[in-house]
Order: sequence, then structure tokens, then C-alpha cells
Amino acid sequence: MSSGLGSKGAKYGLVEAGGTKVVCAVGCGEGELLERVRFETTRPEEVFGKVRAFFEGVGVALAGMGVATFGPVDVRDARSKDYGCILKTPKAGWEGASWVVALEGLSSGPVVVDTDVNGAALGEAMWGTAKGLGTVVYVTVGTGIGGGVLMEGRPVHGWMHPEVGHMLVPRERGERDGFEGVCPFHGDCLEGMASGTAIAARWGVQGQDLPDDHEAWDLEAGYLASMCANLAFTVSPERIILGGGVMQVPRVFELVRERFRGRVAGYLELPELEGYIVPPAFGQDAGLVGALALVRGG
Repeated sequence: MSSGLGSKGAKYGLVEAGGTKVVCAVGCGEGELLERVRFETTRPEEVFGKVRAFFEGVGVALAGMGVATFGPVDVRDARSKDYGCILKTPKAGWEGASWVVALEGLSSGPVVVDTDVNGAALGEAMWGTAKGLGTVVYVTVGTGIGGGVLMEGRPVHGWMHPEVGHMLVPRERGERDGFEGVCPFHGDCLEGMASGTAIAARWGVQGQDLPDDHEAWDLEAGYLASMCANLAFTVSPERIILGGGVMQVPRVFELVRERFRGRVAGYLELPELEGYIVPPAFGQDAGLVGALALVRGG
């Protein structure tokens, strides 16, 4: 573990909660991450206990807590008793679980909660690959698919928050494709067809075990290109950032850009796609940096 906990400046407790893992860290400065721990996303009572044990043991005063969590989550009104509660979800036991209640008393400041992808978008706009841009989309493609949207530099909430993963997209193989999708709510939505869970269900192995030239990646790129085109047409972002475990396959970015160009079909005047559809500057730490951006009031 890092020994940088004695460095100057306010320190914040950070939580990135995903569908598979939870990562806790202490953060400060402009995206600096200090001591951290990682564990599996199990039932909430077990996760909350481990989170509290970590922060109670770090031995420094925390100025606030930032939580970038899987959703859906109630983020509409920080004054509401339901703020920070997980909403309807297929994750057993998590519906109604409250991050605010779980982290109460660990710091001298507030517990600030948003989606992991809204947080990541904010962190990338403050200090990363979208620095200085006001309209940005960050999408993580991993166990599930989630998308965070910034408009004029602020995360979009609205009635709830964007649920990019449940976007409806055309089937890449049309009626010839017998794969039903894995989303328990919609079947063949974007997440149901293109998440890491969907890749494993379709091909019988995890994505990281598929060779770079496997047909799965062309299929994956088609779904992600449709997503990017829909976002470009509806949100008009200045940059689309794609993170998550699935995007660690080097060939996928090239394929997504190529397929995206075909989806747009010359209708939009866009910059060079190598600078438009990009990986996050903070890599796999984008969620934690996002939690820091949230609690620092970006």
C-alpha cells in the first residue's frame, strides 16, 4: 500500500462500486489516489462492513466521502431520505441499500453519491482526456454497460440518470441471430447483447480468453458503434470515452471507429475519430477518480 497518506491537502474517502468488484481508496489533489483495497461485490451488508473497516483503519481525517456506484441509484435530491439508495436491480439484496447510511460518520463532510459512469465522466472532464470540455459521454463496457453524460460540465440526472446500457439497438445479425440476450429486463438491449456477461454467455468463455481475431469482436464493435452513433445524434458530445474491461482488447477501438463511421454515413461533421472515441486517461482508475471529482464538488 502507498505510504503517501501523510502528504498535504484534504483527503477524501472514495468508493467505486461495480457489478463485480468494489474498490475503496483515499484520494486528494487532482486525481491522486493513495491507500486502497479491493474486494468482490457480494451482498450489501458484507460490502458495507468491509468498506467501513477500511476507512476506519486508514488513520487519517477524511473531509468527505465520494461514491461512484453501479445503478440504478437515487441521485435526484441530496436532501431526500432516499438519496444514495440503490433502485430496482437484478443484484440480489441490493434494492433499497443506502450508501449514505452505510458511510455515515466516517468523515467530517457529506457523502456524495452518483453513478460510477457519471463520476468517471466528471473526473475525465476535470483532469483527464476530456479536460475543458462541457459535453462528454463516458461509457464503461464490463460486466454490464453503463453511460454517464455531462452537459455544460455537470452530470445529467433528470428523472433518474442516463441508462445507456439499456438502449435498444438493432441486432447485428438480424433474425439469423438466435442469441436472446442476457438482460433480465429487456433481453436484447445493448447490455443484453454486448456486455462482458453477454460475451461469455454467447461464446462460452470470458472475453479475455478470446483471440483478437475472433468474430466476437466484430460483432461487439457493431453494437458499440450503434451506441456511439445514437449518442452522437442525441447528445452531441464533444468526446465519447469508452472504458471497462471489454475495451482492454486493443483491436476493439479500431473496429468501433470503423463501424461508427459507417453508422453516421457522413451526416455529422466530426473530428478525427481517434480523438473523438477514446479510452479514459485514468484507465481502470476512472471510477475512483470520478468519486474524487464528485466529492470535491466538480
